[in-house]
Amino acid sequence: MDGNFITLTIPQKKNIALIAHDSKKQEMIAWCAKHKEILQEHTLCGTGTTARMITDQTGLRVKGYNSGPLGGDQQIGAKIVEGRIDLVIFFSDPLTAQPHDPDVKALLRIAQVYDIPIANNKATADFLITSPYMREKYDHEVINFRRSIRERAQSL
Repeated sequence: MDGNFITLTIPQKKNIALIAHDSKKQEMIAWCAKHKEILQEHTLCGTGTTARMITDQTGLRVKGYNSGPLGGDQQIGAKIVEGRIDLVIFFSDPLTAQPHDPDVKALLRIAQVYDIPIANNKATADFLITSPYMREKYDHEVINFRRSIRERAQSL
């Protein structure tokens, strides 16, 4: 390793964010119910209404943040930066304009920056949830941000 990257570990018990646009909430609830046995092994959080509906309709414990349009997507993004989200399941609606689209794009971008697995539809979520990595640790490399900041500060 040359120091430009660091290795982070996604633990065996993952912190999973569950998010769904309004037209996809019932699909998300059905997906959570189908995969309840696996999901209950992990720590779950989500944006406001989605988290509440999943808890109410499946019995899974989902910590709720604000709803997406009220900053929930940004809260999830901040948790990724803090290293407190390991995986994101986000059932988005590509056919409906969202008033908080910039927040959604920022969330997707930060998940990419931190090399966080993210599913944007049911098929991808099915692949992720059934992966052997769901029940074991996973090491991945991300940019060494501290080094990058230090070098940038020295060059300015």
